[in-house]
Amino acid sequence: MEENIRRWRLILGGDNNDGTGFTLNKNDLQVDKTLEALYDSNRKGGLGASSPNVSRWLGDIRSYFPSSVVQVMQKDALKRLDLTSMLLEKEMLQNVEPDVHLVATLMTLSRVIPEKTKDTARQVVKKVVDELLKKLSQPMQQAITGSLNRSIRNRRPRHQEINWDLTIRKNLQHYQPQYKTVIPETLIGYGRKRSALKDVVLCLDQSGSMGTSVVYSGIFGAVMASIPAVQTKMVVFDTAVADLTEELQDPVELLFGVQLGGGTDIHLALQYCQQLITRPADTVLVVITDLFEGGDEAGMRKRFTDLAASGVQVVVLLALNDEGAPSYDHENAQFLAGLGIPVFACTPDKFPDMMAMALSKQDIAQWAAREEIVLKK
Repeated sequence: MEENIRRWRLILGGDNNDGTGFTLNKNDLQVDKTLEALYDSNRKGGLGASSPNVSRWLGDIRSYFPSSVVQVMQKDALKRLDLTSMLLEKEMLQNVEPDVHLVATLMTLSRVIPEKTKDTARQVVKKVVDELLKKLSQPMQQAITGSLNRSIRNRRPRHQEINWDLTIRKNLQHYQPQYKTVIPETLIGYGRKRSALKDVVLCLDQSGSMGTSVVYSGIFGAVMASIPAVQTKMVVFDTAVADLTEELQDPVELLFGVQLGGGTDIHLALQYCQQLITRPADTVLVVITDLFEGGDEAGMRKRFTDLAASGVQVVVLLALNDEGAPSYDHENAQFLAGLGIPVFACTPDKFPDMMAMALSKQDIAQWAAREEIVLKK
């Protein structure tokens, strides 16, 4: 009971908000002060405009709370206390807990970050990118290469096309003890290894609301670009279009090449992507956008119609993050559903399987139903 009252005291805050009458110990009083600075900021004046105060507060929350809670409090601080401008200072960046939300904020600020701070900002972004690559690379590579290997396996491969691992396991019964080796009766290969079997175009809306989706998309794009059997292109857009395919080798540079904010011209982006597509039947186009068109909506719908009719596998993701149900244009989503184009939000852990399904031309709707993902209609 005492522990429950203590927690309620920390939740409610002190003074007139406190109805518990509970007395906090010295350590809890420090925790209370860090919470008060953020969540009672309107009443107390918060952290003020002092960078040293903010830097000290960032250190305090890392001392008192686990990393997952620190990330939530930093995100709240950026909104409630307008700390964005302070992220331009090197000392501040050295004290923050890196996460995808912070990376999205730094992407927004990338054009105004002073030179003395850019190296620190890149280190923050690199830390998040490295952690995400470590977490997401293997599932992505396994899902995509597995789906492609199954679709192109052949029994008469040329020497350079032989999958030796699978061939040896398939022919273990032909092991020759006197030679201490396996003499394979059946060779198994995966087709032409040196040319791309499938093309992928990632088309990313870089308006401000899509920040974390762009971060995850950049990571997955970089992973796919490392898979020889897939030729990956990345296009970002607001009211203009930028092709960042050359930056896929360096996800940190790619993310700094994105300028979050501004308007949205999906029609213009689709027009550019159509020019990139040379093999419609072997191409997957993933458009990540909330479908709020600021340009030519009729033209956008016609582009989607033409792409689907040409044989391109088109998938529209309203979001690629863990942030829950996104806001989106329901009428445009309904129109695309009528074309047979799947429209849904996707979490990063589901994205590799979704791409595997799309690349092997499996039914995305059936996959979504199995994964309990609701398609928008």
